[in-house]
Amino acid sequence: MAEERTKNNAAPSAGKPAMGPGGRGMRGPGGKPKNTKEAVGRIFSYIRNDVPMLVIVLICVLVNTACSLAGSYLLRPIINDLGTNAAEYLSAATPALADEIFEQGISSLLQGLLLMVCVYMFSVVCSYLQSRIMVTISQRAIRNMRNDLFGKMQKLPIRYFDTNNHGDLMSRYTNDLDAVGEMLNNTIPQIISAVITLAGTLCLMFYTNWILALVTIIVVPLLSTAGAMIAKHSRSFYSEQQAAIGAVNGYVEEAVTGQKVIKVFCHEETTVEEFNKLNEDLKNKQIRAAFVGGLMGPVMGNLSQVSYSITALIGGILCALGKFDIGGLTIFVNYSKQFSRPINEVSMQMHTVFSALAGAERVFGMMDQEPEEPDALNAVEPVAITGNVVLKDVTFGYNPDKTILKNISLYAKPGQKIAFVGSTGAGKTTITNLLNRFYDIQEGEITVDGINIREYKRDFLRKNIAMVLQDTHLFTGTVRENIRYGRLDATDEEVEAAAKVASAHSFIMRLENGYDTMLEGDGANLSQGQRQLLNIARAAISKAPILVLDEATSSVDTRTERHIEHGMDRLMKNRTTFVIAHRLSTVRNANAIMVLEQGEIMERGTHEELLAMGGRYYELYTGVKELD
Repeated sequence: MAEERTKNNAAPSAGKPAMGPGGRGMRGPGGKPKNTKEAVGRIFSYIRNDVPMLVIVLICVLVNTACSLAGSYLLRPIINDLGTNAAEYLSAATPALADEIFEQGISSLLQGLLLMVCVYMFSVVCSYLQSRIMVTISQRAIRNMRNDLFGKMQKLPIRYFDTNNHGDLMSRYTNDLDAVGEMLNNTIPQIISAVITLAGTLCLMFYTNWILALVTIIVVPLLSTAGAMIAKHSRSFYSEQQAAIGAVNGYVEEAVTGQKVIKVFCHEETTVEEFNKLNEDLKNKQIRAAFVGGLMGPVMGNLSQVSYSITALIGGILCALGKFDIGGLTIFVNYSKQFSRPINEVSMQMHTVFSALAGAERVFGMMDQEPEEPDALNAVEPVAITGNVVLKDVTFGYNPDKTILKNISLYAKPGQKIAFVGSTGAGKTTITNLLNRFYDIQEGEITVDGINIREYKRDFLRKNIAMVLQDTHLFTGTVRENIRYGRLDATDEEVEAAAKVASAHSFIMRLENGYDTMLEGDGANLSQGQRQLLNIARAAISKAPILVLDEATSSVDTRTERHIEHGMDRLMKNRTTFVIAHRLSTVRNANAIMVLEQGEIMERGTHEELLAMGGRYYELYTGVKELD
């Protein structure tokens, strides 16, 4: 945005670590989540209003688990009856009695199987309802989180976007929130189901045979210890993975934006090499996270098999001694597997939990950023302002240890055109940033109509300042909608009038659908000059009494520039206008020209006065010394 800082669309520099937009290093959290408990609490705060639906989900989980356990237990009487009927059948005194016993056995078997089918069908219905409701709850929560995140983004100061990677910020809306959604969709119901299944299975195991139940429980501490050790290492790996994903997204976003620059300077190979480094880093972190998280399943599964084998062995001995029935042993070994299965399932889902918690902390980290300083309690919002602007001894630096502007003083009245010229980094754009209160000054005072700009409401102040920046930006929509963005209540006639002022009407009418032509991809179907003309038209339609033109004509040809200058003369009438320009020919008719160097006003005056001085402006204008 500011000329003092590298532009966001610059290509990645060769031989340097991957940098984010604006040439800044990639940022992102690393290591373990700072406060897992707080992250979990904040996630669940988004489903607090869905408590009635969560109760229904809980009931469905309870019924589903109960049906699963009951369905397994129904095997015990079926198997025992089959054994009894088989023995009676073999010992029947007559064929008729054997046939009767056989028919009774088949009837009993069918009744038992039918009952199991009914129980399991009811379980399926409850499982469907549970999944359907939970998806609704989770997606509503993610929608609200995304809304809150986007709403907070609109309140953050410009400084935040100037110092953070844009692609990394985008990653919070996609990868991080998707991870949270996956956890809410699947993991929470599985955890609830696992707890209920464990409790229910444990009760039925003790009810069936307390000796075998104790044997199974002995293995639980071993399972828990192994799971805790793996989880401890997984958490940090998944935090690093989420940060690496953000880094890759940021680099891709930068490379796509600066693709033309990359090709112009033949940096394709360098860009690929830098991307490969980031991609390789992401791959390694994903492998580590997936490997450690994937250990959970095999380790827990093998320990479960050990438990299963010991249980089956001891149970077989008890059956041989006549102290346990075959049906009971059958369902008990089934319960033994069921007892460890929920632990295994939750263990396999831990990678989702860690990814979600790491992502949630990144999302909440952005939500917790300090917003723009609120307006003063006594902030004013006059009916209108005329545009008398005064800067008095203004000193400012983006960083406290580096001053950009030093004791800048000037004034501008309605109808006047004040121009800023000077070397790149002299502080020209910084002055307009301060005027909009994108940043607040450290020393001095800026007033509009005699009132310190700190005493205005920010929205009111900015509505009264129209800006045309060097970097154009158009939104997805029609040409008409993009021009009307400067004043949403403008009529179609005012839109066309603004376009004529900016010399944009003629080329707009040559478009396929005129003012209703759809623009996408930041106006990719228009030339750079045409996009800038639309930006100028957007400013023209605004009724703002203060106008800021930051290299507004730098992207148009000389012929178009002359047309724009005539339109600008009409546009600037009765407005206070600040112009930043490298083309000194565009500021010849300015009421006052400020020559800035190293944050100070070296010279000031009209075009003729400055030439007569024979100083820095004279050198710049005559080419004795080129503008840096």
